Amino acid sequence: MRIYAAVELPNRVVLPYVEQGDPSAIPLLLVHAIGDSWRSFGRVLDHLPASVHAFAMTLRGHGDASRPESGYRSRDFAEDLVGFLDALGVRAAVIAGGSSGGLVAQRFAIDHPDRTAGLVLLGSPLSLADKPAARELMEETISKLSDPVDPGFVRGFVEGTIVRPVPPAFLAAMVRESLKVPAYVWRTTGEGLLEDDFSDQLGSIGAPALVVWGERDTVLAREEQERMASLIPGARLLVYPDAGHAFYWEDPARVAGDLAAFVGEVAA
Repeated sequence: MRIYAAVELPNRVVLPYVEQGDPSAIPLLLVHAIGDSWRSFGRVLDHLPASVHAFAMTLRGHGDASRPESGYRSRDFAEDLVGFLDALGVRAAVIAGGSSGGLVAQRFAIDHPDRTAGLVLLGSPLSLADKPAARELMEETISKLSDPVDPGFVRGFVEGTIVRPVPPAFLAAMVRESLKVPAYVWRTTGEGLLEDDFSDQLGSIGAPALVVWGERDTVLAREEQERMASLIPGARLLVYPDAGHAFYWEDPARVAGDLAAFVGEVAA
């Protein structure tokens, strides 16, 4: 059974989330990317076995979450994750971040090792600042957004993350979710992402870690993923052939299987 709910953090930010699976198991917390919401992992949730106690939450400023005027750096999002786990009485969880949500997951694992049972990075960058296309997108487009946000920009942003077809209804839902994000949230979140580079701190992560990358990712190069896996002690790199940046949209069954296997390893 899937539970749909929301929590209000002590900072008065309200975060919608979904929960499913065995409540006695190690929790798995799924963290979405800029512009998305918990629905980014909807298809993965559909394939997760009942033995996995999964949560997928919506970050501040996104989807139907609260939209405070500030607090859109990865550290802010990571602290919201702490508040979220506290509100639900969860001591530690496997944190899985998709795309830029992986930077939030990295920050969480670095700052809160006692709350990190495991770390999964799904198409996560080490840094976006060193990528000319990402910097150009942020500086030339996102920084100039105004409300209402252009649907053409949003559709192009969403479709640019995949190389294989996904169900049209799912893609349309993701566009609708992204259109809920105000221009200032796009701007401030994007500015923060260009500042993020935690590569010199990844060596402090002691939790088991899995780095997953799509071989046809047009945003991230294999060399970067190999370096990230080498910087996190004991991390494994898993490559999906014929998969794009948002491979968890393209092949949710495989991602669910790999997540379930990883959680099982952590619990063993």
